[in-house]
Amino acid sequence: MKAIGYKKSLPIDNENSLQDIELQTPKATGKDLLVEVKAISVNPVDYKIRQNVTPENDEWKVIGWDAAGIVTAVGEETSLFKVGDEVYYAGDLTRSGSNAQFQLVDERIVGKKPKSLSFGDAAALPLTSLTAWELLFDRMQVSTEDPNKSILVIGAAGGVGSIMTQLLKQLTKLTIIGTASREETTNWLKELGAHHVINHRNKLSDEFKTYKLPQPDYIVSLNATGLHKDEIVKIIKPQGKFGFIDDPKGGFNIMPFKTKAVSTHIEFMFTRSMFQTDDIIKQHNILNEVSKLIDAETIKTTVGEHFGKINAENIRRAHALLESGKAKGKIVLENF
Repeated sequence: MKAIGYKKSLPIDNENSLQDIELQTPKATGKDLLVEVKAISVNPVDYKIRQNVTPENDEWKVIGWDAAGIVTAVGEETSLFKVGDEVYYAGDLTRSGSNAQFQLVDERIVGKKPKSLSFGDAAALPLTSLTAWELLFDRMQVSTEDPNKSILVIGAAGGVGSIMTQLLKQLTKLTIIGTASREETTNWLKELGAHHVINHRNKLSDEFKTYKLPQPDYIVSLNATGLHKDEIVKIIKPQGKFGFIDDPKGGFNIMPFKTKAVSTHIEFMFTRSMFQTDDIIKQHNILNEVSKLIDAETIKTTVGEHFGKINAENIRRAHALLESGKAKGKIVLENF
């Protein structure tokens, strides 16, 4: 089967950083599905792994954690899917990724692809939807019914923020405050349902004063958390909840939150699959709920750009754009 992989962690402008390769097609056993990958999307986790994880024993490493495709074989312990089903999923960080024609994936972290979407549009959704849903509703347990509460989403125009803003708009009564720094991304957030958009290049506390915004009950930081920490401490409401998904340099000291008794929550979408948690099937259920919301036209896909066929050259372009920090929405690729 065709695949895209690497043997050494190299800068993305080096053509060997990701290469077109041929690998043996795997076989499905146990709870695994063998999926023929029709489309993928690219996430920051892809380039972080490429930059920091060197394969052992001169083997090829195949990355990629967002896919949509068709089930072509099932393991003997499966019960949720059958051959021919159209599916989408983010996968498991500890296993071979979706940058390949065929991929093995545990059926408990796979959802039914939205019927109304193409494979490309569906591939944009799994990782970001799971991350946003888990952080909001599993980790932070945000209020869904109180219209007097508000939430600030820092870095809201990216992949996770684009789906999170929609979930907040459609599933809660919270006032949604998003951050962006360009006219294009500001308009994007308003289109997705943000009630207010402020500029994260300025001090957040100054922006809150300028627009006379209330102290947020919840703050979610999706990138540059270390840069905004002091401002987050300053503006969050006492006894509020703070959640983040990135990796602040030098670690993250939560002690400044003590005087406000702010609870802190970390979301890592791969935890359930990495540790085979008792509730691992929750990801199957979340993806199915997202499919229903998509097909009901309650929320929409967050594709920002389509980079064409799935090959090394196009995936390198996608990594480069993500590394630049200028991506809007998700980057998808389709067909080999």
